[in-house]
This record gives sequence, structure tokens and C-alpha cells, in this order.
Amino acid sequence: MSPSVLVAGYTTRHVAKSAARAGYEVYAVDHFCDQDLLWCTKDVIAFDELDELPFALEEMLARHQIDCVVTTSGAELLDVPNRLGTAPEVAARFMDKGKTQEFFEYLGVPVPRRLSDGEYPAMMKTLSGAGGWRNAVVRNDAERACWEEFADHEPFLMQEVIAGVPASVSCVGTGTSAKAVAANEQILRGGDSCAYAFSGSVTPCIHPMAGRMMETAEKIVAASGCVGSVGVDFVLTETEAYAIEVNPRFQGTVETVETATGVNLFRLHADACRGILPDVVPEPEQFCVRKILAAPEPLVMRADMQDLAGTITDIPHPGTVFEEGEVMFSVLGCGPSREEAFVSLDKHITGAVQRIKT
Repeated sequence: MSPSVLVAGYTTRHVAKSAARAGYEVYAVDHFCDQDLLWCTKDVIAFDELDELPFALEEMLARHQIDCVVTTSGAELLDVPNRLGTAPEVAARFMDKGKTQEFFEYLGVPVPRRLSDGEYPAMMKTLSGAGGWRNAVVRNDAERACWEEFADHEPFLMQEVIAGVPASVSCVGTGTSAKAVAANEQILRGGDSCAYAFSGSVTPCIHPMAGRMMETAEKIVAASGCVGSVGVDFVLTETEAYAIEVNPRFQGTVETVETATGVNLFRLHADACRGILPDVVPEPEQFCVRKILAAPEPLVMRADMQDLAGTITDIPHPGTVFEEGEVMFSVLGCGPSREEAFVSLDKHITGAVQRIKT
């Protein structure tokens, strides 16, 4: 009989699909419940607001006999039975960007310098929150005041601005040791609004500092106490890899890592939670890029996109309403080189956009 797992969080499709491919019977509690999540799960429960998530999780556990629970974004700190992943008390340290900064400084890894009042330009970040959508660079007191209003006056961290390539490392950890699985280039939204919001990834990252970044990530994860899948974000310059954040859970790079390397991240995650790390990880076989597409204007998804599975993921149901700027779905591209992967991506984006317009 196959083991069963409940994947719970704001978005779970990427983890649920990996778990299903690893041979698990998968259940999910998810905000979106897109079509391709339904295809790889036995049962799902949707929720609207994050404060509803614990109740939905309890309901799913009451419905089924489930062997273990994996939490994704928005559920990292929940107290769940038979957790397969980082404990909430450990994850909490890395849900706070100020505490994460202190951890990096303690380890002695390169990290952007904290700034004091009046030092500009400054990268502004709320201490809590994921995805980077509230991060912004400010250049004077007036811009800082506007940003603080935008961020609802939440506690924040000010760092020096590091000009470089946003990147990350997908690791697996046992709590005391770690193995880097893949180096990834990150795609940020750009533009004037939410410029630093995570909008996709490219695997592998071929930057000259990628090797050093992977070594630093292993050091960080081994010392973090985190178990299973753990991601570390960086900014890469020509001479250094600056650590930015630790994600004590599965990351949004699952799709590109698995497609580029051929590994199954859920299987590696489960093994690491039991204290087992891979001796070696395969070299990437190809390049894979994933781009998150946002609605350019308010629209209703009238087309059924399910026949585009394989080139898009997080497939919305026909009739789904999107506000301007709201995430619609993700598009994939692959190729033997980075350039060819982006050509593939552009082709698939064109096809998806044409479908929306029909």
C-alpha cells in the first residue's frame, strides 16, 4: 500500500505533483485548487484566507488516515501531526528576516550590510512575508515614508543594495548536514510595482559564482537545523555570493530543478527527513525555465487550458476571475542551452496568451 501525505499551504501543486511521482497517495489543502492539483491528488480542500487553513487541515485529517503532513508557504509554523519537514520552532527563525540576518552574520557568510536611518540607497524588507513582493529600494526619507505606508508600517529591515544576479540553491538537509541539489537563477517581476517579487526560475544557474554559492548554501543549511527541502536565496556579483534568505520548506523552483536534473525532490526530501542524504546528485541534463504570468488587465479565463499541460502549470479552471496583476499560471520552457530554453518559453507564452484571447 502506498504511503499517504497531506500537503498543506497557500499553494501546493508543485509539491503534490512531486509527491505523487514519488509514489505517494496525495491529499492537499490549498488556496487555488487548480486543475493540475486535482489530477495528482485523492482529495482536496480549498480555503480563501490563511486563517482558515488550520481548520481545513483539521477537516482533511478527520476525513482520511494520512501518514505524514508536509507544509508549504503560509503553513510553516502550524502545529501538525507527523510532520515531514522542518519543525515550527526552527522554521520561525527563518520566517523573520532580522533573525536570519543575525544567523548569517553569526556564521560569517557574506551578507548585505545592515543600514542605519539616513543611509541610502537602501533595500527595504518587512521582517515577515514571502515572495519579495514588498521589497523595494528607496533613496531618501520621502521614498522611505511612502514605502512604510505601502508596507502597512510593519517592522522592517534596511540593507545595503547589492547589484547582481538573484539566485538560489535547492538543498536537502538532515538538521546537521546538507547537500546542494541545484543552483538556480531567479526571475523577478521588475517594473515599477513589486519589482522584486519572485516570478520564476532558471535551472541550472551558470554564473561564475554558482559553485561558491552552493558551498555556502550547504554550510548554511547544515547549521540551520532545518530538515528536508530547504532553499537559500542569494545575490551574485562577479566576486561574491551574498546570502539573502533561508526558505525552510519546498521552494517555487521545484519544477525547474526536477525537469533540469531528473531528480525527484519529494523523495530526496523524505529521505533527508530520515537522516539520509544523496551521495551525489546528477548534473543537469538540460536547462528549464519557469515564468509566472500575471493578468495584464482584469479578465475572466473563458478558455480551458488543460490541453496545454506540459507547457503550463497551475492551470486555472474555466470561469476563474483575475484582477490586474494577479497570478494566472506558470509557463515552462526547456532546451539544451539557456538561450534555447528561453526560446521555448517565449513560444509557449505566445501559445498560452493566444488561447486566453480566443
